[in-house]
This record gives sequence, C-alpha cells and structure tokens, in this order.
Amino acid sequence: MSRTKRLRKAVHTFLQKEGKANTVEVFDYLNERFSWGATMNQVGNILSKDRRFSKIGTVRGLFRGARYSVCVWTLTDKNRGFDDAPVGATA
Repeated sequence: MSRTKRLRKAVHTFLQKEGKANTVEVFDYLNERFSWGATMNQVGNILSKDRRFSKIGTVRGLFRGARYSVCVWTLTDKNRGFDDAPVGATA
C-alpha cells in the first residue's frame, strides 16, 4: 500500500464528498488533483483491492468517445465516517 497511499486517501476523501462515483470519475479526479496522476490500472486496483470501497453496480455509457461499461463505487458502510485507516490496519 505504500506506493499508492496518497492516491487511496484521495479516493476515500472523494467518495466521502461525492457519495458514489464511477471508475472514470475517480480517474479524472486523481489526474486533476495530482501532477503525476494515476493510470487506469492503478485506479482499478485501488478500488477493487481496498476494503474501504465497494462496487455497487455498473453503468454503460460514452466515456472518452467510446461506449464502455464501468463500475460504480461507494464507501463500505463501516467507512462512511472520517477514519482514514483501511479496514484491518494496525497502528
């Protein structure tokens, strides 16, 4: 988690503010927020492997000029508060 710690924290903050967002919206947010940005593979791995985020469905639409099906994400019920630590993390 050390390589993507700042990205994970930014995604957590973004989903707290927005409530839910699709993968493309999270990708765009991270690339606007940080000068070095993130790849789509990094964003997908962050969202799918961190227990603080849960997939609530998919949406099919036009993204980047083509029709894609992307996942919609939200915070898990345990992580809707302001705790930045991932589930199962020890201090």
